[in-house]
Amino acid sequence: MSEAAARPVVQLIARLQKDGGLKGTDIANLTGVSRATVSSWGTDRKSPHPKTQLIISDLACVVMRLSAYYSREQVRPWLYARHPQLEGLRAVDLIQDERTEDVIAILDRLEADTYL
Repeated sequence: MSEAAARPVVQLIARLQKDGGLKGTDIANLTGVSRATVSSWGTDRKSPHPKTQLIISDLACVVMRLSAYYSREQVRPWLYARHPQLEGLRAVDLIQDERTEDVIAILDRLEADTYL
């Protein structure tokens, strides 16, 4: 993959860590790779598989929306908590299972009520 194509992944990982309080271990667990691999993505030494890039992108989208309401210290616990609005499932599991639209639908409803 070209250097220009890999750069957005570096930015997404930085955003996940800065705005979402996520650690390299969190990203590694969600994408099924080692923490060292995530580190190499974050420094632009390697690029994730396109399917993995989608998971990272979806996670960043959810984190960006949550960070509008929560501090970085609150975003990570929200992602890992079981939510009644998600039928007791965790947002991270839904994102990993390519069901991010379910999480986004809940965020849309909650934002309409201005309650997260």
